[in-house]
This record gives sequence, C-alpha cells and structure tokens, in this order.
Amino acid sequence: MSASSINSIGLFIDGNYFVLLDNGLGNTSRVNIKGLIKFIQKAIAEKYKLDPDSCLVTETHFFRGRYKAFDANKKGLLMKDRKFEDRLIENDVILHYKHVYDLPDGTPREKGIDVWFALEAYELALYRDYDFVVMITGDADYEMLARKIKSLKKPAILLSWHCDEQNPTAKALKDEISYHIDINSILKEDPTLSSQIIESASI
Repeated sequence: MSASSINSIGLFIDGNYFVLLDNGLGNTSRVNIKGLIKFIQKAIAEKYKLDPDSCLVTETHFFRGRYKAFDANKKGLLMKDRKFEDRLIENDVILHYKHVYDLPDGTPREKGIDVWFALEAYELALYRDYDFVVMITGDADYEMLARKIKSLKKPAILLSWHCDEQNPTAKALKDEISYHIDINSILKEDPTLSSQIIESASI
C-alpha cells in the first residue's frame, strides 16, 4: 500500500441495509452516494496515513433481492425501485439482484443474497487484489467474510450508519473487522459532514 501508487478499494453494499438507511433519512433527504464514496476514500487515507489522492474506490457492488417487474408494479414499487437504481447506475455501482417472492403470510423472502455477497467479495478481493475491502452492512452473517478478507492480508473495513435509535450493527461483526467507520459517531463529532453525504431527495 504505497502512497506513490493507487490504493484500490473494493466497496460492497448490503442492499437491504442501505435502502433502510436511505428511507430512514426521510422523504426530503437521501444518501449522497458520490459524497459517501469520497468520504470513504478520505477516511481510509487518514487512518492508514496515505496520500488521499491515491485512495480510490475502484469497484462498488450492490446486492439485494427485488420483486419481478409485474409484482413490483402491482405493489406500486416499480417506479420507486427504478429511480433508486438510476442513482446507483449514475455512480457506476455494479448491481447484483435475485428475485424476491412473498411467503403465504405476505412476508417477502429472498434467498442466497448474503452468500452471494460473501462469495463475490472474497473472490474479487483475491483476484482484483484490492488493497482494502469495505462493507456497508450490519449483519453478523458477514463476520466470517471479514475474517477471510483479513487472511488475505487485507484490511476488512466496516461502514455502519443507521437512523434507528437502536444500533443494528452486530457486535460479532464489529469485533472482527480491521477498522470501523461509524458514521453516526462521526456525525456527532462533525455535523458538517452531513452536507457531503446527505443530499436533497429532489435532486
């Protein structure tokens, strides 16, 4: 991880976690994806004492279940989903989707997304040879992924950010990662950060 060369960052986003966050900011605000990526680059540069210009998120991967078009339209979700996806595409985010279906009681069910997330993150960390792997999630299921990333001699970094009063980030995951970017704590210390990572929903 030389300051004279590019220090590549692979960013992996738990889609359900991110959508809950995005919705939790209210009807008039949303996550500024580009601003958040820039902040991640800056935070890693400061933590590991690197040239900020050398730290680049070279790939961003987003994993989520979604309804088939007919079902999404029937539920009134199709336009909302497409607008959200437009934001991801505009920021060069690579989308990974599996279909969601409803259980008999109406509960949505997605299968295999967390496994796909973990396999893809590990495989790409190995073959793309990222210098850093960042996960945006709070799920304890990714504890072992963090451990495997570290076995490749790469920092496994967690970014957490929640709008609920209760922190949903699993302790087992926090205990396993190399570095924790806790947005809630950072915002308490520096409220001006919100202008970089939150934007108007009308944009």
